[in-house]
Amino acid sequence: MITVLICNGNYFLFDAQLVFSLHENSLGIAMNRCAWARTPLDIAYHDAEWGVPLHDEHALFEFLVLEGAQAGLSWATILKKRPHYREVFDRFDPNRVACYDEGKVAALLADPGIVRNRLKVAAAIKNARQFLTVQEQFGSFDAYLWRFVDGAPIVNRWSSMREVPASTPLSDTISKDLKKRGFKFVGSTICYAFMQAVGMVNDHTVDCFRHNEIVQAGR
Repeated sequence: MITVLICNGNYFLFDAQLVFSLHENSLGIAMNRCAWARTPLDIAYHDAEWGVPLHDEHALFEFLVLEGAQAGLSWATILKKRPHYREVFDRFDPNRVACYDEGKVAALLADPGIVRNRLKVAAAIKNARQFLTVQEQFGSFDAYLWRFVDGAPIVNRWSSMREVPASTPLSDTISKDLKKRGFKFVGSTICYAFMQAVGMVNDHTVDCFRHNEIVQAGR
């Protein structure tokens, strides 16, 4: 039996085998979302951020830290902790994070509102310092990053999320370059998730209403 829940204009259909969500546009027509967007937090992130080309320096650093923190965990876990991350990581200002000392590290590792992994916390601080170095070398981290895709997002046309890769030759290249520059927790899979998050690649499935919206917004 299928149960329908309507909340804030969103239709949520549930049965024992399948969970997916539909988006209602201004005309009242239901449209598909990517299958992974299931919870209200997932949906808000999917509809407003995922796959949208991002060029703000603090926001790019934020996703660099959060994608590294996600390693071995679910993105839903990170989204729940994201507001607290912003609070304790100084709104992801790389200039401030780069100056964190042992006292700050101890406070972070004692904070249940973040992922309390010493290596991940150390990587966030190390990456802040390398982020600043890249800014000095290229003018901005944005300039450094987007040159890998010649300044324009890669638009894929997947029919199903099952088709979406965990990594690609390009994420391999970016991973190797970041590692060469001293960044940590930047394996190819993490880099591909980062690319998806900051809109370097549009991996919304073609039946998702956001796929075409993002393409049209970039024209």
